Amino acid sequence: MEVESKPVFMGSLYGKKPGKHIPEITEVSQGTPMGELLRRYWQPVALAKEATTTPKLIQVFGEELILFRDKSGRPGLVHPRCAHRGTSLIYGKVEERGIRCCYHGWLFDVEGKCVEQPCEPNNGEHRSKVRQPWYPVQDAYDLVFAYMGPPEKMPILPRVEALEGINADQKILGEQKAFASGGPAIADCNWLQYFENALDTFHVSVLHSNFSGLQFIPEMAVMPNVEWSLTKLGVKATQKRVLPDGRLFLRVTEALAPNVRSVPDAFGKNGPVDRIEWTIPVDDTHFTTFTAGVVHQDATVIRERRVLHDGKLWEDMTEEEHRAFPDDREAQVGQGPITWHTDEHLVTSDVGLVMFRRLLQRQLAVVAAGNDPLGVWRNKEEAVIQLEAGNFFDAQ
Repeated sequence: MEVESKPVFMGSLYGKKPGKHIPEITEVSQGTPMGELLRRYWQPVALAKEATTTPKLIQVFGEELILFRDKSGRPGLVHPRCAHRGTSLIYGKVEERGIRCCYHGWLFDVEGKCVEQPCEPNNGEHRSKVRQPWYPVQDAYDLVFAYMGPPEKMPILPRVEALEGINADQKILGEQKAFASGGPAIADCNWLQYFENALDTFHVSVLHSNFSGLQFIPEMAVMPNVEWSLTKLGVKATQKRVLPDGRLFLRVTEALAPNVRSVPDAFGKNGPVDRIEWTIPVDDTHFTTFTAGVVHQDATVIRERRVLHDGKLWEDMTEEEHRAFPDDREAQVGQGPITWHTDEHLVTSDVGLVMFRRLLQRQLAVVAAGNDPLGVWRNKEEAVIQLEAGNFFDAQ
């Protein structure tokens, strides 16, 4: 008697267990491993022009904060709830010496010191005992940087070599854009899904060159030979493209611990990079980016946003056009709020991001042991970020 064979459903979705993310390198609140690593560095939290005499509510690493600039020009970053009775300082009034609460008029300077209590005898005899929780902030490179970590571990705010020594007809411009291709300033997925894109070199020849049409210069469409290597501060990807005319196009991108990216211009600008970008988690499932770059004195943007489908910018496209012509945002947000790392099938083209994840894990261990991670300096002369990234046409 012949036995009827039954089909075998290899890889059936039935019974599949939910995937999981790696919390150590994705979650960013206080007390989490990555949250503590990120807080060991000075991080950009706003454009310099956004720190004004009008209080601004911002969110960084899952914390809500009030940003302001007092009338003497000093930036401040404080907890949103007044230390007196908890009223939000978003309704405060900024004055010469700080920010005044709308409820009972307590005045706090940019370091949280209570300098006036107008409802109390002698303007508050014990006001020096009250401190509004605050973070140190500094202006640099057209951005406002904050240090949100343990006070005793505060490092020096480093200089960026590529942004120093600019010409008289140039300036440093700061920008906030979640995706270089467009989209909202705050993107709705975990920060690492975007950040790793700097080392995901092969997607350029697929997503940006063939799948959704040529979005960069034709040379970028050539499939590269890639070498990934460790640097003093992170991981770099060296991409070699042999062009149809026989020229060698060398492109170097970098990812610096823990959240700094250096990606060269994709529209043909030759030479070393003259900009740097920080990927800033807003919380576990949202992020933004801040970029500082060298531009001409008359420039209002670091570079023009690329035109996508049918001459449209990203925000002008319909949902159907986004589906048919996806870009970075669609590819990364499409992974979900936090991608399921347990469901990944990593291959040779993913070597760079694997190297960086392992580097992050090593830095988490360094911080857990009470030591300084990569890129934290105590000596001002040594506190310099040196970049190797750039486009080099006709390289030898």
